[in-house]
Amino acid sequence: MPVVHPPRRSALRTAAVALAVTAAVGAALAIPAQAASTLKDLATAAGKDIGFALDPNRLSESAYKSIADSEFNLVVAENAMKWDATEPSQNSFSYGSGDQVASYAASTGKELYGHTLVWHSQLPGWVSSLSGTALESAMKNHVTNVATHFKGKVSSWDVVNEAFGENGERRSDSPFQQKLGDGYIETAFRAARAADPNAKLCINDYNTDAVNSKSTAIYNLVRDFKARGVPIDCVGFQSHLIIGQVPSTMQQNLQRFADLGVDVRITELDIRMQTPSDATKLATQAADYKKVFQICLAVSRCQGVTIWGITDKYSWVPGVFSGQGAALVWDDGYAKKPAYDAIASAFGGITPTTPPVTPTTPPVTPTTPPVTPTTPPVGGCQVTYGVNQWNTGFTANVVVKNTSSTAINGWTLTFSFPAGQAVTQAWSSVTTQSGSAVTVKNAAWNGSIPAGGSQQFGFNGSHGGTNTAPSAFSLNGTACTIG
Repeated sequence: MPVVHPPRRSALRTAAVALAVTAAVGAALAIPAQAASTLKDLATAAGKDIGFALDPNRLSESAYKSIADSEFNLVVAENAMKWDATEPSQNSFSYGSGDQVASYAASTGKELYGHTLVWHSQLPGWVSSLSGTALESAMKNHVTNVATHFKGKVSSWDVVNEAFGENGERRSDSPFQQKLGDGYIETAFRAARAADPNAKLCINDYNTDAVNSKSTAIYNLVRDFKARGVPIDCVGFQSHLIIGQVPSTMQQNLQRFADLGVDVRITELDIRMQTPSDATKLATQAADYKKVFQICLAVSRCQGVTIWGITDKYSWVPGVFSGQGAALVWDDGYAKKPAYDAIASAFGGITPTTPPVTPTTPPVTPTTPPVTPTTPPVGGCQVTYGVNQWNTGFTANVVVKNTSSTAINGWTLTFSFPAGQAVTQAWSSVTTQSGSAVTVKNAAWNGSIPAGGSQQFGFNGSHGGTNTAPSAFSLNGTACTIG
């Protein structure tokens, strides 16, 4: 049964759902008894994005903000960057809400994903009244102004959204298609590239998760663009799904796009059900969330998964699909649903050796006396340095492993950045930088690394366009191998 995708709305309706979850649900999913880590930690360690759609008006709600801060490394504006929000009157631009989203991303070290520049929906009436060269000029002007305003902040743009119909034809109810014809998509992409040469440019649509007529039409468009040198870097698959209906050809579909030389991304994931929910439905939903994340992890060019919201309390689904909802990962009261642990298990259940720390919390100087470092034997350490990066920023996850037969009590890791990078915020460590040299000392609670064990820490950083990884690490003065 195909997903019908109406215009996006923020539904304020609270669905009263029963969320009784039994221990059998967790057992059926084979999820560890202890939570592995935050989803952000797990995604970062896997080199993937995990994002959410943000309504900045919700940030004043402490539970919403706490989850937003700690669980995601990417944010997309739910509505604040669409045409009706950014250019309500012709050539009169309004960026207040969009700037709030951009500021939130910058302050929390999250990648910012732009949504969307050209879409037939949520379009001011003045746009639809134009035709011919006037409409084309207005479209190019809008793309240029919005992309330029957020230049250097947005890593990727959904340049054109929902351009195709279910049978693979161009969408007939789009004023851009009606009045400008097939060429408007190429015009929009070229305008976006000219406005922001560094942002990745994506086409985004729904009901394209499987190999079908619609996804094949987009596949043919991407193949044509790549052959002719039209700028396109990525394809977004919205994935507004129904429980039990993850397409069997989804991985095959994403891979065929990746084979064209573009990145792919799950952009608007939610998995709805008939309400009220129950333990069986929630278990099916959890298995489906896990499956979607596993599909992305299996496709090397899949950049990550964005969930279209945080809590069922504010999901758009109940306001559009009568009797359906409970589509997100947290319930109306911000309690984690089984889907949360299922997503964690999709990442392999990576067990951290340190408690997760919200990146917005600055590093805490140890209150206990420093431990005199025990130097490991030569060749007794290994460092794994993983990075998730965007235009001028990045998040690094570093794992320090003691490969010797002797425990380490108290550790200091040193390395140098080769390309002028700078640490802006760190957690699970006390990190300082002088020039290119970085010194990382254990926090008060993670100074011990048993033989064969490891500790990990992370930090946010900035770069000037080149983000080459450090080529050498030393632990307590001894050179380490690089994993």
